Formats: sequence, structure tokens, C-alpha cells
Amino acid sequence: MGARDLEIARTVKLQPIQAIGETLGLGPDDLEAYGRFKAKVGWGAITRVADRPDGALVLVTAMTPTPAGEGKSTTTVGLADGFRRIGRRAIVALREPSLGPVFGVKGGAAGGGRAQIAPMEDINLHFTGDMHAIGAAHNLLAAMLDNHLAQGNTLGLDPRRVLWKRVLDMNDRSLRNIVLGLGGTAHGVPREGGFEITVASEVMAILCLARDLADFKARVERIIVGETAAGALVEARQLKAAGAMAVLMKDAIKPNLVQTLEGTPAFVHGGPFGNIAHGCNSLIATRLALKLGEIVVTEAGFATDLGAEKFVDIKARTGGLTPSAAVIVATVRALKLHGGVALADLAREDEGAVRRGTENLAKHVENIRTFGLPPVVALNHFTGDTDTEVGAVLDICRGWGVRAAVSRGWELGGAGTTELAEAVVEVMASADRAAFRHLYPDEWPLTRKIETIVTRLYGGDGVHVAPAAAAKLARWETLGYGRLPVCMAKTQNSLSDDAKKLGRPRGFTVTVRDAKLAAGAGFVVAYAGDILTMPGLPKTPGAETMDVDADGNVVGLF
Repeated sequence: MGARDLEIARTVKLQPIQAIGETLGLGPDDLEAYGRFKAKVGWGAITRVADRPDGALVLVTAMTPTPAGEGKSTTTVGLADGFRRIGRRAIVALREPSLGPVFGVKGGAAGGGRAQIAPMEDINLHFTGDMHAIGAAHNLLAAMLDNHLAQGNTLGLDPRRVLWKRVLDMNDRSLRNIVLGLGGTAHGVPREGGFEITVASEVMAILCLARDLADFKARVERIIVGETAAGALVEARQLKAAGAMAVLMKDAIKPNLVQTLEGTPAFVHGGPFGNIAHGCNSLIATRLALKLGEIVVTEAGFATDLGAEKFVDIKARTGGLTPSAAVIVATVRALKLHGGVALADLAREDEGAVRRGTENLAKHVENIRTFGLPPVVALNHFTGDTDTEVGAVLDICRGWGVRAAVSRGWELGGAGTTELAEAVVEVMASADRAAFRHLYPDEWPLTRKIETIVTRLYGGDGVHVAPAAAAKLARWETLGYGRLPVCMAKTQNSLSDDAKKLGRPRGFTVTVRDAKLAAGAGFVVAYAGDILTMPGLPKTPGAETMDVDADGNVVGLF
């Protein structure tokens, strides 16, 4: 299996963060250092470069995820390093990892092998404290809400209709549903409540879509915290919480600057859930990177049907972004799984299964073209891949008229991704940026937006909207929220809403069982299936193997 990611990272001597800043034209006064290798970029620098032209934006997405892993973050980091190797001033922009998955089962989100951002243990743990600030701001609003209930409830909030839960950046299933306010009148108003993981917080989604601190406060004021007994919506502004929440967020809203193992500048900022939110890093960080770099490589959570669609219809729409190309990450292993091979049998060569599995990849290529973007397939290479299997994928992509390249970022870093980088540059050079388009216009009804996502991006026959969800959607349109984009919450493991349907399902409908208004973030969540917003730990959590040695070094992280 080779060296562990953390061991590889520690063999590289990182540059002082000030030196990384200098490559971007940022001086000492522009950076707020958090130790030697991390810094936040101050608002003065962000304002100073605001009028510069944008660089090119490359979105990294993927085929439908599998238990075999696709390596999207590794490919994203490696591609940025590859661009630098061929003489392009590249910057990578990624999400921040959550502590819950780090100590659970998924692992980190800093890439892997020779294609990592660093210092990886810091990034995967407390980093610059952004997650804690988001949690504190979210829970301050929850505390002010419960205090309002206990202090007379002049707004008439119905304790049975409180919508604002608390958050914790840890996987803890026991906190999903709890009862608050027990112990008598001195301890508050009894009611049902619960916890979500911090990355599922609307405050996180707001951070990642806000233009600046003023916009952040304005969005926070629009958060719907609950309803009155008569059904009137109650907003955070009525609790007068936005100013204090902004106090807690004044540093967290500034983007974080780090580096890859090869010294490529990296902005790592924000990390909303890819299921119930838009799954992209902050708009502030992406826009800053576009002002400072020639090419910016960013990624969206999961595959084209979830992450890329939300990038296009939520983040790009909100921020006025126009990507130049999209890279679709695929692996031979994932293709074999979609082609019917069991997980335990992936080591055996099976060209037929690979070819069958490309039906899933074909749909994701089609989706990217639906957005008017030119696709490039990155075949992330694993050591067990055979030449026959790799050749089959490349041959099929050529037949589609799609550029494809093998990516060896994990093994070789930027040296293993230069072919991919050159392919992307070539595709961007001939692309028509005016062809980029959103999937639907703002003015369409919410149900039509949902149906369009399902039929055009998932390949479904239609949508069944449950009566309770339909009533909510109709009500929100009446209240003036109909122009908001839709954020679909469904399984990432299938193009359909059934995680067991691999490949390219056909002849299915999607059921939307519920909906949620995220008025502050600026989108409507449509739930297609049961999506947990507070995960649980697996039977053998990753935390069991972690420790700190006598010298204070983290061991067993990855």
C-alpha cells in the first residue's frame, strides 16, 4: 500500500507561509499567520485585488462514488501541481474537513500520497478554528432562541415548531433527537430538539455563499428559526442575533492560505455538507483565488448529479462564476463496481465490467455537457489497474469525443498529472465560455426546478412530491421564496434516489418526501430519501488508531 499519507507529508519540508503569499503578490501585512505554515488573508488584500480580471476556473467532479474510492481531492491537488509543472500559475481551492468523518470512517479531505495540501494534520483537525467559530455562532442563535422562549416569548414562537437545532463537529448519533429544558421552570421551556453536525449548519452554508461580512450578517438575519402557533415564520433578525454571530465569525470568514507538498498555493475555506447543502468551498476563497492566479482548480462534493449541479446552480449562480472546464474523476475500480463486480473481486482483471461501468461515466459526461462545459476525464490510477483496463477506458472516451488522461497524482504528485493538465489547457483553449449555462432559470416554480434536475441530470422519468413537501413548496412560493435555487438532498451512491441502483439507472422516479427553507443561505432543500444530518461512528471508528507520541506528533491519523 506504500507509505501512509501523514508519513509522506512529513518527508516534505514546507515553505514558510509568507513565502507562499509572496508568490501570489501578498505581503506580510496581507497575511494573519497561524503558526509557520497557515495564514488567513486580510480584507485589505481582498479589497485591493477585487478589480483584477479573473483567471480560469476548473471544476473537478466525479462519476458516482463507490466504496472503492475515486480520489477526487487527490486529483484536484495533483492537477493544480501539474499546472504549475507546465508553467501555469495555479491555485487550488478546497473545502475544510470536518472532525466527524476524520475520527469516523471517511478519513481526511486534504488529498493523499504526493498530492496533498499541508500541514495535513492541522487541516484535518482544528486548523484555524473556523469550524469551532461556526459551531459557536450557530449555537449562540440556538441559546438566544431558547432564552427568548424562557423570558416571555413575545414573538409567540411555538415550541413545537422550532426549526433551529444545535450543532457539534463530531459524529454522535445519540444527539440526533433530544429533549431540552427539563428540570423545572428555572431551566427553560421543555421541548424536543437535537443536534446536527457542524458542516450541516446553515451558518456554514451562509459562510460559503456570502460575499463579505456585511453580506454574512444580512443572510444570517434571514434564517428561519421557527414558526408561531398561527404559522408565521420567525427570522433570526427578530431575535437580534446577527451582530453577535458576526462577532464570532469575524476571523473565520477570512480565507485560509496553505500549500501543497509541491508549494502550490492552496485556499482551504468552508466545508458544507455535499448532501443537504451545496458541498463547495467558500465563494470568498474562490473569488480571491481567481484574482490571484491564472488557473484555479476547485472541487464540488460527490458526482456531477450532486456536487457539480449545486456548484453550477447555487454557487456559480450566486457568485457570478463561469467555469472554463470540468474534470470528471473516474477509476477502473469504480467502473468495475458499476459494471457488476463485487467489492471483494476488484483485484481481478475484468475488461468487460469496465466497459459496462462506463455507462455511469457516460451519464456524467452528458451532465457536464448539459451545463455547456467541456469535460475532461481523469482516470485516477491505482496500482492494481491493468493496461488492458486502462486502455479500454481511454478508448471509450475517445469514442465519445472526450479528452481523457491517466492521473498519477497520488504516486508522483504534479509529475504524474502533467498530461492531464495539458489536456485541460487544450480543452479550455478551444472552449466557448459563453456556452456555460445554469440548468434552470430563477423564475421557474420550485417543483419544475426539481423535476428538471431529476429528468435531465439523474436520467429519471419524473418526480413524485409528497403532499407535505408540495404544501411547503407552494407556501414558500407564496411568501416570495420561489426564485431560490433548489438544493437536492439524496444518496450520493446512485444517480437515482436508491443507493442500490448502480450504473446508469433508467425507468425510475424520484420521491421528494420533505423540504426545508434555507432562506439565509438562499436555497430550498428538497429531501429525496432519509439523509442524516448527524452521522454516527462506525463499529470500529478511526479514532481507535489515533494517538500522540512522546514528541507530541500525531500518529495513526491516516
